[in-house]
Amino acid sequence: MKQTVLRRAATVTAVAAAFVFGLAGPAAAHVTVNPSTATQGGYAKVSFRVPNESDTASTTKLEVNLPADSPVGSVSVKPVPGWTAVAEKSKLATPLKVHDHEISEAVTKITWTAASGSEIKPGTFQEFDVSLGPLPETDQMVFKALQTYSDGTVVRWIDEPTTDGTEPESPAPVLKLTAASAAPAAPAPTTEATPAEEGNDGLPYAIAGLIMGLIGIVLSLLAYRKASQAKLPTP
Repeated sequence: MKQTVLRRAATVTAVAAAFVFGLAGPAAAHVTVNPSTATQGGYAKVSFRVPNESDTASTTKLEVNLPADSPVGSVSVKPVPGWTAVAEKSKLATPLKVHDHEISEAVTKITWTAASGSEIKPGTFQEFDVSLGPLPETDQMVFKALQTYSDGTVVRWIDEPTTDGTEPESPAPVLKLTAASAAPAAPAPTTEATPAEEGNDGLPYAIAGLIMGLIGIVLSLLAYRKASQAKLPTP
């Protein structure tokens, strides 16, 4: 009886675990950007993490679109062995100023394509590093991504964040941007003594000591004189 109860409990636990992980698996397998936060106006190195969701096909291409409404002046792609990267630029409606230079076009799309044998196989993932900056003064950057498989399937990770906080069906990678912290307060000015002032630090004490010494000498002389007069014979 006891073994039967234990077997039933184990079965129920296994089913529940499979159900929970079955629900969590697909939601955690989309293309993401890491880290997920950065600072406005700064530079950041981000990684687009691409897991392979298919059991039979490999990922052969990744397209990441940079938001055109919040362009970035500098975009650098780190080489990935076995993959070629192509950065496409577009004309900007409003030129950007980066380091006192105006930029009239910016990278709006990056495409990584795998060479034969370098595809993202089932059960594996790959990361694609990009350096971005200066980051725009917006709350977030949404990178709509397209993942292409060897069987021709294209998964569109393009859904923007919802207003109620729930995760959309095919969420796009999102980089949250926070305002730069206020500059630290300047330290209070300190008054440093000049060499002359440093040499005079003990002068008042020296003068006081000299005066006290002179007073002591005078008092000693007066006492000596009084004692001498007291010893003289009276006429």
